[in-house]
Amino acid sequence: MIRKDYIVAENQRGLLTKDGRLINVLEPGRHSFWDFRNRLGVEIVPARGLFAGPWAEIMAKRHPELAAENIVTVRPPEGVAAVVWIDGRASIVVRPGQTAYVWKVLSEVAVTEYDVNARPRLDKPELIAIEKAELATIGGQPPVAVVNVGAAQAGLVFFDGELVETVGPGRYGYWQIGRTVTSKTLDSRPLPLEVTAQEILTKDRISLRVTLTSFLKVSDVERAALATPDYQQHVYRLVQFAVREAVGGRTLDELLNDRESVDDQITAHVRRELGDIGVDVTELGIKDVILPGEMRELINKVVEAEKLAQANLIRRREETAATRSLLNTAKLMEDNPTLLRLKELEALERVTEKIGRIDVHAGSGEGLNAIVDRLVTLRPRD
Repeated sequence: MIRKDYIVAENQRGLLTKDGRLINVLEPGRHSFWDFRNRLGVEIVPARGLFAGPWAEIMAKRHPELAAENIVTVRPPEGVAAVVWIDGRASIVVRPGQTAYVWKVLSEVAVTEYDVNARPRLDKPELIAIEKAELATIGGQPPVAVVNVGAAQAGLVFFDGELVETVGPGRYGYWQIGRTVTSKTLDSRPLPLEVTAQEILTKDRISLRVTLTSFLKVSDVERAALATPDYQQHVYRLVQFAVREAVGGRTLDELLNDRESVDDQITAHVRRELGDIGVDVTELGIKDVILPGEMRELINKVVEAEKLAQANLIRRREETAATRSLLNTAKLMEDNPTLLRLKELEALERVTEKIGRIDVHAGSGEGLNAIVDRLVTLRPRD
């Protein structure tokens, strides 16, 4: 005689088999069996969540009375996704054509079905519940694709490469069952686009590098997303071609002296070639013109020579004006003795400002006028 004892824990169930056939499901506790011919067997399995393994399907198909007491069978039809809620939490997503067996002996199990074709987008509470849950997916890619759209952005949602919806800022969830969900976001605010320096040869065969700054604004989100793979790179290439055309047709002096017309030509070329792709070029202009080292030194010397010549010309004009003023003053003093006398007194005043003390001795009876005449004499007096 052979006595077999089995212990089933609270979170477990025992599958009792006889000659390889399932005959019962054992509750928690100690179970003893007499097995004279070694025909019995017990397999201990977890009794919470998904019931995986071959015994689940056997129980559901061959022993419906045991299945009704212990498990919930989930088998959604085509176009329908089933979400299994265990104790109020979304736990398992079952796809169309799949079958899931869920233990219900220790948990409260509920099943919600969603028509993924008629309503491909989840409501926000559904998205939050499914996203926060410890979700177990049976096969394939994640069942829900989350699309995040930031502030001042627009989001485009594609099903298998086909545009199906344009949404504003927020978080959105889409059923990704029977389809592949992708998304693309575009910023609706003006975006700066820096065109880095590139080597260009001017009309007078001077090599230089030009850097530009432009601002782009998306006016039509769907057209901007579908017209080109990357509208920023598209505008970038157009600006490069426009710069080569504008700079290559001008000399260096024309480029440096009339940058506004160069900016206007580049902007007009870009807008004309850009066409209607849902993107506007609001501003565009040359930021820097970088010359080779030897060319910069040469231009600096030319500028230095020009400024030196201008300074010499101004100095000569000032000297000529000063000389003309002295000549006019001399003519006035020659014709006016009183004015000459005032000038003499002014000269004496300037001299005395630098002298700390003057002692005047008029002992010979000469007056102050005689002393002043001897100190400062510009010309002989009559």
